[in-house]
Amino acid sequence: MRVLVTNDDGVGAPGLAVLARALRAEGHDIVVAAPLADFSGSSAAIGPVHLTNGVTFEEVTIDGLEDVPVYGLDGPPALAVLSTRLGGFGAPADLVVSGVNPGNNTGRAVLHSGTVGAVLSAANFGMSGVAVSVGWNDDEPEFATGAAVAVAAVAWILGAPAGTVVNINAPDLPLDQVRGIRPATLAPFGTVRTTFVDAGEGRLELEMKETTDVELPPGSDTALVRDGYVAVTALVGVRATDDQGVTTAIVERLSRG
Repeated sequence: MRVLVTNDDGVGAPGLAVLARALRAEGHDIVVAAPLADFSGSSAAIGPVHLTNGVTFEEVTIDGLEDVPVYGLDGPPALAVLSTRLGGFGAPADLVVSGVNPGNNTGRAVLHSGTVGAVLSAANFGMSGVAVSVGWNDDEPEFATGAAVAVAAVAWILGAPAGTVVNINAPDLPLDQVRGIRPATLAPFGTVRTTFVDAGEGRLELEMKETTDVELPPGSDTALVRDGYVAVTALVGVRATDDQGVTTAIVERLSRG
């Protein structure tokens, strides 16, 4: 199987290099395709590709991976997933691994994450995916911890049904200091949340604040990472609801005009 390694921070981000080297060291056939610029918060957007004359990309080199094809793409990570799946960068990839993101992607805010959006797009295209993020304090994040957990997750997900997606969040700790790995639910909030500060003339000011003062459900991803555990959450992308009552009611209402 061919593994696409991507992220939303840009092809030159250190977490991407650590992840790609770790996967290659395990013997995986990898291709790297990631944005040329920072596309954090891009979710699963692919941009207005139908209005452009193609997608610009550059060949890039990552230290220690000189024999690995690496591409910087003028677009968000989901576009990298789509392009690679369609054979734009050689043989189509079978699996997507996204990260290692500096800063956790937990809680319902994963809806907005480009790191997570990449693997949800993978599922939409029939592939499985692993998104991995690590906590970030003042110093450089422990990317090696996230990469080590991602490598283990890939070993498992290769045998899972196509379209399986997991979101992994590690604390900002060396691997030997992590308290364990736990299955997790999505918390109401991520490790940070956006608050409104002020509005000036034609300008809104928003601020990201840590959710340290919020009581979180036990077993939720944000709570587990805060307590020093690696949180693993299974995610499902776009699908129709099984609630036929909703669809029947709206069809009847629309039929009446």
